[in-house]
Amino acid sequence: MKFLLVFDFDHTIIDENSDTWIVKCAPESKLPNGLRNSYQPGHWTEYMGRVFVYLGDNGVKEDEMKRTMTTIPFTAGMIDLLGFIGENKEMFDCIIVSDSNTVFIDWILKAADFHKVFDEVFTNPAAFSSTGYLTVQHFHAHHCTKCPKNLCKRKVLNEFLDKQLERGVSYTQIIYIGDGGNDLCPVMFLKKNDIAMPRQGYTLEKRISQLARSLSPVQCSVLVWSSAIDIMSYLKSLIKE
Repeated sequence: MKFLLVFDFDHTIIDENSDTWIVKCAPESKLPNGLRNSYQPGHWTEYMGRVFVYLGDNGVKEDEMKRTMTTIPFTAGMIDLLGFIGENKEMFDCIIVSDSNTVFIDWILKAADFHKVFDEVFTNPAAFSSTGYLTVQHFHAHHCTKCPKNLCKRKVLNEFLDKQLERGVSYTQIIYIGDGGNDLCPVMFLKKNDIAMPRQGYTLEKRISQLARSLSPVQCSVLVWSSAIDIMSYLKSLIKE
């Protein structure tokens, strides 16, 4: 009897977007218009690569970036929720699937001592180059037309479940906790017994509602949350069962 918790990161675990928060390190805490306007839909990772070059060119070092990133607030109730999951790890496997990057997530989780709560983190690989610039790469290649070209969260989830099955691990229920448009693809993959937990007022909740209105609802149950305490209440009820 084990449950799989799948978390998005930006606007789900933390209450901000880690990629836009790093702009606080830029001169005057803003990017030049030319750079800001260079983003093309579906190519966020490439855009962030250019942002990191700009920061590097302006002498922003690793320690300053780390200090800035570890000031991002967690979402309301999230610290309690992650503490609760950490105390009940025999019941829950817990993964992050995020379009952020390994460096940012690692810094933030370690600073708050939550890295042990998560079994695996699936996100874009990042590292500092020999010249001290942060570089980021695509997580993988995929053929999904609905997702940004660097990451299809459904593919990640599918491959993780296959790998777990090979190890003899299957889950009573998958609980998917997210907020964004790129969380819809994995939510569409969930089965009747699973549960999607979209954050109230964010894109994922709106997309799920649109599907229900167009009479092609998702298969899984849907439970909206505004504070992570709502998620914790649900998990407590699962343990009681």
